[in-house]
Amino acid sequence: MSELTHIDDQGRAAMVDVSAKPAQRREAVASGRIELLPETVSLIQQSQVTKGDVLATARLAGIMAAKKTAELIPLCHPLALTHVAVDFEWCEEPCALLIRGSARTQGPTGVEMEALTCVSVAALTVYDMCKAVDSSMRITDIRLDSKTKQ
Repeated sequence: MSELTHIDDQGRAAMVDVSAKPAQRREAVASGRIELLPETVSLIQQSQVTKGDVLATARLAGIMAAKKTAELIPLCHPLALTHVAVDFEWCEEPCALLIRGSARTQGPTGVEMEALTCVSVAALTVYDMCKAVDSSMRITDIRLDSKTKQ
């Protein structure tokens, strides 16, 4: 196993110094799912959820969350994000919404935490907006799908 980078020589949590690293174009893509009842999917697709447009709200929440990742995760570096996107895809078996989030920056460190935060908060927003009509929802499989630097 590799050495932990967020631990200093005295075993304390520490932010990694990335000042000597070159700025590079970096991108990360994450995904997750939220399983819902078919009736809930129908309400979302027909814009009949009483709290409003679920997917539009979840998209905005994911973008906003990516921008605030350094405020939520203690040892993350604040990044100047150049792009954040949230996309949705319906899955029939099991009935679920696939959420994909991507983040880009030009900097010395990666954006995987931003992409993961984006997906997590988008899923939580769907849950919050639909919890009154579907108590069986499950958020699952949040993961990093890819990260690149050029």
